[in-house]
Amino acid sequence: MKVVIFDMDGTLLDSKKDITISVNKIREIHYNMPPLSEEFIVEAINMEVRNLPKLFYGTEVYHERDRNAFEIHYAIQCIQNPYLYDGIKETLLELVNKGIKISVATNAPTPFALRMLKHLGVYELFDVIIGADKVAISKPNPEMLENILNFYKFNKSAHKAWMVGDNSKDMLSARNAGIDSIFATWGFSPISNHSLVVSNPKEILDIVL
Repeated sequence: MKVVIFDMDGTLLDSKKDITISVNKIREIHYNMPPLSEEFIVEAINMEVRNLPKLFYGTEVYHERDRNAFEIHYAIQCIQNPYLYDGIKETLLELVNKGIKISVATNAPTPFALRMLKHLGVYELFDVIIGADKVAISKPNPEMLENILNFYKFNKSAHKAWMVGDNSKDMLSARNAGIDSIFATWGFSPISNHSLVVSNPKEILDIVL
């Protein structure tokens, strides 16, 4: 058995525009702050160590009203502008057709992930979709990946698995779970020194098949 676990934002799909719109909406309505650039928001999200409420709203922790308002806004906003990266759907279909098991491990909340993947027409291709709300600690902690591997009754001596992602948290989660990682350069963090690097989704097939 072969298993490929995909990150979502920056790996399967581009969600930068909608994340930026929702963050800036909270800045506007709660703090009367000017908008942040898309580049700043994406870089902040992908930092290994960061304080997002401080960077986004100037607060040391997320206030409940900010979190709730963001989730209400993004629940609608998240399907306004996302798109699958070129070659992703074809690659997913080919993996499934070849009998490869595929799942999603995302630090986004699961309801957003389900909504976006359904909207983009690839939801039914995945066996498991796990978001940050389903685990105690999100990536780079390996819990998300371990839950998926346990679903498949994965045996490291007999089976093979890869984590495909676009940032260091994805790569570290794979290492912490004891599986291989594939770095996708088309995502939110295009620079990598990882051993397995792909610049096109279809290159994943060359590694896995």
